[in-house]
Amino acid sequence: MLKLRNSRFVLLVALAILAADASFMVAADPQTLEIGQSAPDFELPGVDGKNYSLADFEDDELLLVLFTCNHCPTAQAYEERIMDLQRDFAGQGLGLVAISPNNAEAVRLDELGYTDLGDSLEDMKLRAEARGFTFPYLYDGETQETSEAYGVLATPHAYLFDRERKLRYVGRIDDNEIKEPTRKDLRIAIEELLAGKEVSVPETRVFGCSTKWADKQDSARQALEKWDQEEAELKLVPPAELKRRLTEKSENYRLVNVWATWCIPCIEEMNELVTIHRMYRKRHFELITVSADDKDNMDRALKVLNNKHCSASNYILDTESRDELFDAVDPKWQGAVPFTALIAPDGEVIHRVHGEFDPLELKRVIVEHIGRTYADRK
Repeated sequence: MLKLRNSRFVLLVALAILAADASFMVAADPQTLEIGQSAPDFELPGVDGKNYSLADFEDDELLLVLFTCNHCPTAQAYEERIMDLQRDFAGQGLGLVAISPNNAEAVRLDELGYTDLGDSLEDMKLRAEARGFTFPYLYDGETQETSEAYGVLATPHAYLFDRERKLRYVGRIDDNEIKEPTRKDLRIAIEELLAGKEVSVPETRVFGCSTKWADKQDSARQALEKWDQEEAELKLVPPAELKRRLTEKSENYRLVNVWATWCIPCIEEMNELVTIHRMYRKRHFELITVSADDKDNMDRALKVLNNKHCSASNYILDTESRDELFDAVDPKWQGAVPFTALIAPDGEVIHRVHGEFDPLELKRVIVEHIGRTYADRK
């Protein structure tokens, strides 16, 4: 009898631990709300430092709850159209609240190939400021209870509720995020409800990036562990070969970083370079590092690269002339390290940073060139 009671106690403790872990609170296959169902309430933090619930929108005739996020190319493609909806209908009684459903730690680095920002609340604040969002942008990545209750399948996913907060439309914003859409489903639904009509097409399919539930954190961690096993290589090349490598026409944008083993800021910012490499290398992008060390220190430079897991294209010059190094990398480089340059496919240097770079600014420059949406697929 005592064993049985102890077993029950252990089971209850285990269930309590699981319940406290947000990653166990999300359904494996959440069901999207059906037309006519009531809007589930929420209590979520916004990028403005405030918490929001349904009560904050009680004065609005209609309420659009739109699940979107920072990193998804489809979601980014729709940002301007979302702002257009607010501008066009806010004065007619439409309330709009955007919610990010994603657990930030469940997003792999190589899923960030179309963005400069991840899906954390802090990154959401940066995106809202950069884009000029004037609607509440809330984070549900901590518990994802709201996203589960609504049954979010992808970003973006739109839910339109009437005055009684009954669901009247659910699905996509329109039928083409890249080109001019042939059917603006969400806009039509809003216009019909404001005119006192029934929504003619109340449900549509969604298209976008799948919701990043917390149970995908393991996948993100395993990816990092796998990438950390990649060997770094360091190639000794003559100045002419490096110059050709950097100036020849290519399919890729080339991010070039000059560093040295004796340069502490160089080594510190290499972590960010590796992150950038892992984010964008599946696009038309490559990272090239050039060690400014003497070739006799090649082993020391390779050790640093391996410690930093820098599996990019790494070079050290077969020369003792600093001028040959400067001329091979960029004639406009004055010689201080670190030095970073972004080279376009035609071989032109389109961005230079003398000294340490700002990681967000550099990622923003890169993604603005290689593209944020599938229309810019590279």
